[in-house]
Amino acid sequence: MQATEETAGANAPPPPGGGVAPLLEMRGIMKSYGPRKILDGVDFEVAPGEKVALIGPSGSGKTTILRLAIGLVEPDEGTIKIAGDYLWHEAGPTGLRRASERHTREVRRSVGIVFQQFNLFPHMTALENVREPLVHVLRLPLGQADQRASELLRRVGLADHLNKRPAQLSGGQQQRVAIARSMAMQPRIMLFDEVTSALDPEVVGEVLKVVRALAHETDMSMLIVTHEVNFAADIADRVLMFDEGKIVEEGPPSQVLRDPQQPRTRQFLRAILER
Repeated sequence: MQATEETAGANAPPPPGGGVAPLLEMRGIMKSYGPRKILDGVDFEVAPGEKVALIGPSGSGKTTILRLAIGLVEPDEGTIKIAGDYLWHEAGPTGLRRASERHTREVRRSVGIVFQQFNLFPHMTALENVREPLVHVLRLPLGQADQRASELLRRVGLADHLNKRPAQLSGGQQQRVAIARSMAMQPRIMLFDEVTSALDPEVVGEVLKVVRALAHETDMSMLIVTHEVNFAADIADRVLMFDEGKIVEEGPPSQVLRDPQQPRTRQFLRAILER
């Protein structure tokens, strides 16, 4: 992974939001797996409170962006900042140097993620799944953790299911538990990776309703990978179209989703709407 303080800021656009510093900022991001280049010099940012949707075909780099943002994978080149702090780097006497594991762990606490698969502990109840990070990461007393976990589960419509284990819940209910668990850490930016793709069509709406409410009712930034075009149009402030590891078009939903300027975007949306 290569970066210097000079190259990290070179040719960077001004912060979005009228001079407000980005909450998430990626510059010159390169990522390959073996001979396959997944991301090819990606630059973008997410402003505080901004909701950004990522669209594009499978394999275009969208999920890798999320995994980079939360620190699950490391870029080959480029820099990532979260709330003004480098994720993988620290300032040294001669420029940027590789960050310690402790630094990276602290910086990524500002980021939450909800995956396609629910990743719940099968032996724990819904309440216990949400309580787990509150007790073991935030070190809250058990009673306080239970109270906050209960409130979060009520917020996602699961007040009557606190003591059920994942096997007793539908796929949509399990995904809502996963959302509540991520919210428990009070992230400043939440990442959603195709959160409805593993669900039966009849329960997709209940999960989208929860995410939509979070988007409309909180000032939390969001980065959302989705193929749900109408959903993206409803909640996103900005849409990024990815193809072959690059951003090929970006702008407000009214442009990118309703009147795309790039042939590749038009082709992709036509395929989505005709499926």
